[in-house]
Amino acid sequence: MRRKTRFVCVSDTHGYTPSEAGFKLPAGDVLIHAGDLTNKGSMPELRRTLDWISKADFEMKLIVAGNHDITLDPEFYAKHGQSFHGDHLEDPRQCIELVTRSEPSIVFFQHQAAVIRLTRAGGPKTAFKVFGSPYSQFQGDWAFGYESSNATTLWDLIPLDTDIIVTHTPPRSHCDQKPNGMFVGCDALRRALSRVRPPLAICGHVHEGRGYERVRWEPALISAGPDADGVDGVSRGLLPPPGSKKQSLVDLTGKRTERLDNEGFSCSPAPPSPMSNSSAGLAVSEQGSARSVGVADIQGRGHALQTLRKETCIVNAAVVATSWPHQGGKRFNAPIVVDLELPMWQDTTANDSQCI
Repeated sequence: MRRKTRFVCVSDTHGYTPSEAGFKLPAGDVLIHAGDLTNKGSMPELRRTLDWISKADFEMKLIVAGNHDITLDPEFYAKHGQSFHGDHLEDPRQCIELVTRSEPSIVFFQHQAAVIRLTRAGGPKTAFKVFGSPYSQFQGDWAFGYESSNATTLWDLIPLDTDIIVTHTPPRSHCDQKPNGMFVGCDALRRALSRVRPPLAICGHVHEGRGYERVRWEPALISAGPDADGVDGVSRGLLPPPGSKKQSLVDLTGKRTERLDNEGFSCSPAPPSPMSNSSAGLAVSEQGSARSVGVADIQGRGHALQTLRKETCIVNAAVVATSWPHQGGKRFNAPIVVDLELPMWQDTTANDSQCI
């Protein structure tokens, strides 16, 4: 049995609280923040952001960092921290602990996966697998960057049975267009989405790319090549204009628009598969630390699920609507609300050791 689960999605808040950005958080089951929690990663910025996230009334809050959250990338901060903070350097360990230990309902993903199980009384009681990552490609010295030569290896770590992918960067050609017309997302991430075909992918980073697209995939056997795009068609969704009091709602349940054509969920029984490879996933505890979880036959299960996954909704949930130098002043977007039907965990085979 499946039930509607409501995700309230934001990204690129850059240290602004909802009241400062001019919006109220809509009610929902899960809050997702796709990175750039802060402008320069200072401890006061992190405290302000974690304060409003902690107080928000959601059963779970799933967050990743972004390139502006420089203190959450210790290796980067050791090399470049002084150019941002001068002699008033932060302790990256304390900054990371602030995020990972702030509140039990907050799950901080660091290029990791976890199965989330909603258990609140009156909630949907659904289960789903999430992969979250802070990485993005860009020019200049910012956190969580990577070279194009490493991109495929990086995104190949997304488990095939992932239901929801949260990345700071968008995939190339999807919700990533700059005002000059250039598409600046990641090619390798786009190929990874074609391989995994999750029901939902949330991103940010490109402020002007805010919105959503529904991507229909070619049959799995047709797009099996390593460099295959796999896209059969794309439809760009319509959201209320800036300043509107209407909710920015993406309905994937079939109630308002066509139901998402994706029947492959990690927490549902999968059809038999001849594949028998196995690998390990990573689960994030309530305190945000990573632990290895053996996932039997995940590779074969992922390929079996792929045949049921024909469509993905990609959402860029950037809240800050403009980019530096913000000509005409900063403008802000409202959160994007996504309604998605997911399997109830009472009806699934999800291993408790994988669940949060």
